[in-house]
This record gives sequence, structure tokens and C-alpha cells, in this order.
Amino acid sequence: MTVQSEQQLENALIAQLKGLDYERVVIKNEAQLLSNLKKQIERANELAPLSEAEWKQVISFLNSGTVFERAKNLRDQFPVKFDDGSSKHIFFLSEDPTKNYFQVTNQITVDHRDHNGRTSRFDVTLLVNGLPLVQIELKKRGMEIAEAFHQTRRYTREAYWAGQGLFNFIQLFVISNGVNTRYYSNGTTGIEFAFPWADITNKHINEITKFADVFLNQQHLTQMLTQYMVLLETTKSLMVLRPYQIYAVQNIIQHVQTEPSNGYIWHTTGSGKTLTSFKASQLIMKMPEVDKVLFVVDRNDLDTQTSKEFNAFKAESVDSTDSTNTLVKQLDQRHDKLIVTTIQKLNRAISTDRYSEYVDYLKDKKVVFIFDECHRSQFGDTHQNIKKFFKNAQMFGFTGTPIFKENSTSKAGLKLTTDYLFNKCLHQYVIVDAIRDKNVLQFQIDYRGKYTVKGMQNGGEEVEGIDTSELYNNPKRLEMIARYIVENHDTKTNKRDFTAMFCVSSVDTLTQYYELFEKAQADKQKEDEEQGKLFNPLTIATIFSYGANEAVEPTEQNGLIGEESTDIPSQINQSSRDKLDRYIAKYNE
Repeated sequence: MTVQSEQQLENALIAQLKGLDYERVVIKNEAQLLSNLKKQIERANELAPLSEAEWKQVISFLNSGTVFERAKNLRDQFPVKFDDGSSKHIFFLSEDPTKNYFQVTNQITVDHRDHNGRTSRFDVTLLVNGLPLVQIELKKRGMEIAEAFHQTRRYTREAYWAGQGLFNFIQLFVISNGVNTRYYSNGTTGIEFAFPWADITNKHINEITKFADVFLNQQHLTQMLTQYMVLLETTKSLMVLRPYQIYAVQNIIQHVQTEPSNGYIWHTTGSGKTLTSFKASQLIMKMPEVDKVLFVVDRNDLDTQTSKEFNAFKAESVDSTDSTNTLVKQLDQRHDKLIVTTIQKLNRAISTDRYSEYVDYLKDKKVVFIFDECHRSQFGDTHQNIKKFFKNAQMFGFTGTPIFKENSTSKAGLKLTTDYLFNKCLHQYVIVDAIRDKNVLQFQIDYRGKYTVKGMQNGGEEVEGIDTSELYNNPKRLEMIARYIVENHDTKTNKRDFTAMFCVSSVDTLTQYYELFEKAQADKQKEDEEQGKLFNPLTIATIFSYGANEAVEPTEQNGLIGEESTDIPSQINQSSRDKLDRYIAKYNE
């Protein structure tokens, strides 16, 4: 097998980009870069050659600010005042790829600002309308691409500020050793945020020639730069979406354009669903056929960062007050297309007679709902109220835990699944994908006393099925588990460096376990003291709702799966209430 050198890799990539209609240009230094930039901006904006005074305005606008501020300027338009007294707004990057001019160059050299004679040379640079927006750093096959990543970090610190600082316009980096290729946004500090591109089934596209074909073609690269980057106001930094986030957004947009039905995105917990839904909301808002976009969260999930980002994108779009009046006023603002609110307030706004004069006009409008988490709270009356009120609504849900037939509830003979409510899964990125991509932590699976067919073959008669809850909730079994946890907790948590969460099936099982833990700890303390050991008790705390969660059969009134109420539950299980009071008192003590 022949080893491809860095130079051969570079030449092959440039040849491939020429085949993708990039213009090959030779640019060796900043003076040539500036000269080319002027020509490309004139060309893209169909301008006559700019005079010195006219060009000075443009370059002064471009040559200012941080990487973040330049990213905003790149997507803005700039009013040039011409020598004859007229003026025109010019663009630097268009969402329409046919209006951009793409060039490829290599080995541009810049002198560092510290005057110690150092220079940096960049492998392959992609210019869009003359601005260096994508930097590709290559290493020969067999070398770790981490080296290329650290090189781009060094350029960011030391080289990109040289001269006019035009390299601070870089939006994306691509690093490759031929067989492994990654992309990431300017400002990324850790290689774990350098992503492989993937196809719609989440299969990685690692090889540089395949990557270049699908990622660096002019249409896709324009979309990446104009639609699938996020300028985060809270941290003044750039982010780029991962492949599965992009496919989800694309599929939602296509669905809005072509189908009246609902849809949902199944992306595993921890994979960045809020960012995906945020970007989808942004892009749908720009569609002329859509009258309103409502981004709906549970009241507990409207965190500070989500609020800040939405408000930065669209001033006062987030209804962060507890008052339904604020939401109603926003709904009544006919020109405001994006509103972020909670499902609880939305339900009150459309169900309360006194608000109807302000919100009734929306009944037949094209309203797109994006539910940040569309699991069980959607199966109650609120969902039906929204559907009844908004006749022309289209709903999209994001979930890491869709409800399938096996774990659904029924009403009037209907199995209430995520598919039933949201019609169609538009994209999947499941836990197996996320673990493979190292986007979530791996599971460590550690079995104790597993029930096996082999273990049950020693006599006994075969039956069609057994009462598994009787087996799993057997007090003897629960006591063994509690005892095992107390005895092994310190080993499993690295001497209490970590805390642990224990998930159980019901409030009844929870209260049994709580009391079994008390007993197991008391027994262990006695044993340790008898052996002259120092006993250090675990702090065990619990919390649960003592109202709706306990209802075995949901009522017509509260929906099929009990929705959380903002009020105190009307049906209180006194026994559970007394136990919870005791547990909380012990915790406070």
C-alpha cells in the first residue's frame, strides 16, 4: 500500500474542488488576498471597480471586531456611499449559492504581528466572494488528525490576527488525514467537538474525497454557512450543527412545505434537541406561508440560556413571565411571527373566554408548533385543546423517548403512541448512535442475579406467563437490592466521588425501598461497630408527587396520562403525604 503524502493529498483535493466548480487561484500573501477580495465583492454585487475612498469604507467595516462580530458582519449588508453621492447595500455572503463565487487556493503565507520573523502557511483555503471562510488542514495518511486540530488552534491564537485579520472570517475548519475527516466551527476548543459528517442514516463519511463531494459542494457549503451555524449571543461564539441535527431541520422544513400532517424527531436525550428545535424555529419563521411559529416547552424547561438565545434572535420572543396576559399580548401582535412559551400558559390562553377576542384570529392561520419535549404530557387534554383551537396547525415534536404500542395507554380502543399524535417520525438519532459518536456517556452494564432460562430449568412446570410485578416487587428481593447497594456504594462511586440516582417503578415501591434502606443502614452500622469500624452513613433522599402519579386509572377529566397540574392535587393520598412529610423532615434535619 502506498502512503499518500500531505502534498499529494492537497493536490488531489484541489483537483477535486476544481471539478466541483471552484475557481483555482494562486494567492500567496495578504496583499494578493486583499486585491482578490475587492474584485470578488465587486463581481458578486455587480459593481463597477470601487474607488479608493469607496473601498476604504468596505475594508474598514470588514476589518473590525472579534471573530463573533465579524461573523455577524459577514451575514449583514453594508451601505456603500459612492463618490457620485448615490449609495447601495452590498452583501458578503448570500443564502443563494448561485450568487456566491467560490475559489480555492493553498499555502497562503502570513507574517505574525510580533515582528520576530515568524510566518504561518495554511494548507487549503476556500474563499467565498473573496473572504477566507473555510480552512482545510491536511496531514499525511497514518498521522493523527489531532495534530491538524492543534495546528488550527495555534493559527487562531497566533496567526489570524496578522495584517488586516481577514482570516478571522473563517467560519469552519476541516481537518483530515485522508481516511478520517472532521469539521468544526471557528473557536472550538476541544477535538471532541470536531464532528464527522454522516449520511441521513447516521453512517459516517470519513474519507476526504467522499466528504468533499457531499460537504464541500457549493450548495451544501452555502447551507452550512448561512443556515446551519448558530451565533450564540450568550457566549459570543460560533457553533455549527451536527449532521443529525441538520437532517432533522431539513426534514421538518420540507414537511412544512409539502405535507399538512404532523411529524416528530426521535433524537436521544443529551443530543442537543433544544438547539435543533431552535434552529428549526428560526428557519420556519422566514417562510412566507407560515403566520406564527410557537416554540413550546414545559414550564420547568424554559431556562435562562434558551431564553437569551431566542430573545437575541428575535427581540422579546420569549414569554418568561408567569402571566398568561403577556402571552396573549404577544399572540395579538400580528407582525410577530416567533413566540416561545410554556404549554401550561398556551392552554390557558386558548381555553379562557376573556382572551378569545385577542387570539381567535389565529384559529384558521397557518401556525407551526414545535414542542421541545413531546412525551407524556402531550397525551392529555392540552394537546386536544390546541388541536381543536388551531384548525390549520402543524405540530412537530422532539423526543428522546417516543411512546410505542408496548408502553402506551389506550382510550376508546386507540393506542396512544407518539406516531398516533405526531403522525410520522422524520428523523432518528438513537442512543446507540450517540454512544458511538461519543455524544453521550457510555453505559456500564453490571448485572447482579440475572434471571435466565438456564437457571430456571431445574424442575418446575412451564407456563405461558408469570406475574412479573409479584416477582420484581417481592419484599425479599427489594431487601436484597437495598442491602447490596448499601454494601457496594463506596466501591461503585469511587469512595463517594459520585452520587447515584435510583429509578423505581411506582410510589409504593419507592416508599418500600426508602424504609428498606433505613433498615439496611441500621444493620450495617451495627455490624461495623461490632467489628470496630467507623460507620459513615449514606445520605438518602427521595421526592415524589403524591397526587396524580398514583392514579392507576386516569380519568376523563385529567387526560389519558396525567398532566402535571400547576395547582395542588385535589385527590391527595394521605398515606403518601404523611410519608413524604416524614422523609422531607428527615432530609432537612
